Amino acid sequence: MAMLHTPRWAWVLTGSGHFFTESFALIHQVEHCDVFVSKAANEVLRMYKLKLDFPETTRVLHDKTASAIPVGEFYHGVYHTVVVAPASSNTVAKCVHGISDTLATNVFAQAGKCRVPAIVFACDTAPELETMAPHGLVKVYPRSIDLENTNQLKSFERTQVVESLADLEASVRRRHAELASHG
Repeated sequence: MAMLHTPRWAWVLTGSGHFFTESFALIHQVEHCDVFVSKAANEVLRMYKLKLDFPETTRVLHDKTASAIPVGEFYHGVYHTVVVAPASSNTVAKCVHGISDTLATNVFAQAGKCRVPAIVFACDTAPELETMAPHGLVKVYPRSIDLENTNQLKSFERTQVVESLADLEASVRRRHAELASHG
């Protein structure tokens, strides 16, 4: 087995279906990435009939322990960037209020504690949105609290909240370029 390349990307999949397949496809473009799959994301993967078949440099870590054991690697400099994409309103709310009781929220919390930059693709960013569900396009109307939580997350240190797939792609490219210029 080849040695694990570090530092690496940490990509968190949550239970949001908003641009899920597009976010999932982006992971294939990122080398040396660990994909953290929450229990809710596992359900979404089944709904969209997606398989966890990633490039050889990608590890997949599932939400199987109450204390989210894989997050301990943050303390050893294993990760340079966390991407939470897509981020459900539940995940955003928990992150904003310091609750880390899922793999997704625990990864975000540990990233913050270890000063690892985060890119969060929040799903609830406007009072009215169209999103692709497993059976077609649907209109959703995020609640005021969801929009407030997204706005509050924008004030977090080393956290960039993106509101569109294009912004997510641009942020990942920008972070990749930053890393390349320092490496």
